[in-house]
Amino acid sequence: MAHNIIEIEGLTKAYRAGRGRRTVVLDELDLAVPGAGVYGFLGPNGSGKTTTIRCLLGLVRPTRGALRLLDRPIPSGLHDAIRSVGAIVESPALFPTITGRENLRLLGAIDGIGPRRVDEVLGVVGLDERAGDLVQKYSLGMRQRLALAAALLKDPQLLILEEPANGLDPGGIRDVRALVRQLAREGRAVFLSSHILAEVEHTCDRVAILHRGRCVAEGTVAEVLASTGAGPAVVARVADLDAGADALRRAGIGAERRADDLRIAIDPGEADRVTRVLAAQGQWVTELRPDARSLEDLFLELTDRTREAQTPEELCA
Repeated sequence: MAHNIIEIEGLTKAYRAGRGRRTVVLDELDLAVPGAGVYGFLGPNGSGKTTTIRCLLGLVRPTRGALRLLDRPIPSGLHDAIRSVGAIVESPALFPTITGRENLRLLGAIDGIGPRRVDEVLGVVGLDERAGDLVQKYSLGMRQRLALAAALLKDPQLLILEEPANGLDPGGIRDVRALVRQLAREGRAVFLSSHILAEVEHTCDRVAILHRGRCVAEGTVAEVLASTGAGPAVVARVADLDAGADALRRAGIGAERRADDLRIAIDPGEADRVTRVLAAQGQWVTELRPDARSLEDLFLELTDRTREAQTPEELCA
């Protein structure tokens, strides 16, 4: 197996938009996904995530670019690659008038998978007690669990999961997170597209953030969070934020007055300087903590910045 389980180079997908114009959904996308671990594939609606996945699975033909899946070229090598791939793409297709177990047995029969494996995956996703119920009686979360069970039927080397926690309650989301991490520990690769950024931050080893068909950040979660170069800072709260910010600036400490607090450009190890300056001006600190940026903060910052930098005309030719 190649070092990278997914390789994408110069992937472009454009659709005709009428009047001689076209809409570019993917714009020269490059991506390399390691052969093990959990890779988060993030982006707002319309960023190109689903189109990328559909190109990988041979469901959409790219305008140009090269794709490799499990070291096989796509689409010519898809027949061999797909045997080791399990996927959830958009809304899973299920037969509502038969049971969950019967759905899986029908899918398994296509690849010669027997009832024993069906029962195994039902247990893995926590549906063993409801496997005999008709799918039309399932909640959205239960349907999502059944789709995940279907993706696991072939005991795949690579899982491509689009919004696997969709419709799940907090307990179900936690269970999916634990299952995804367990699959990665077993040596599989999981390519995970999700809008639940807090879960992605705790689940993924590496992430890529897409916006308007382009990758605007990629790397480990720690690398991506550090990529803006904002530098270390602390967050403080005082009764008078304006007066507190002025006092810090006069002392040569950079301070940004925000809606409910101050962001102070100083290493957390030197936070005692902040308390001394503020106390000397009668501004008593009620909260002081490191400024820990989240993946959601960075995601919104990157996509907002890119939105300002681009216009619809830049994506048409």
